[in-house]
Amino acid sequence: MTDQTIYDILRQSLWTAVLMSAPLLTVALVAGVVIGLFQALTSIQENTLTFVPKVGAMLVVFWASMSFMTATLVAFFTDRIIPLIAGG
Repeated sequence: MTDQTIYDILRQSLWTAVLMSAPLLTVALVAGVVIGLFQALTSIQENTLTFVPKVGAMLVVFWASMSFMTATLVAFFTDRIIPLIAGG
């Protein structure tokens, strides 16, 4: 296995990680901004108000995007990792 192959696999694995984490990070960002605006408008500074809705939204999005994440990871392993293992 050459250095170029290792760097290519590393690059593709990092991109796969970005694709898999994008839905969760996006919903966390949107929920954080919305909750922050709500807190700024109402002057409510409660810590659980920021934590609980954000975690709830992330759980819903995680549940909804599990099939996408699984398909992405399986495709990465099927297309890149298993041929390297089988090929030696």
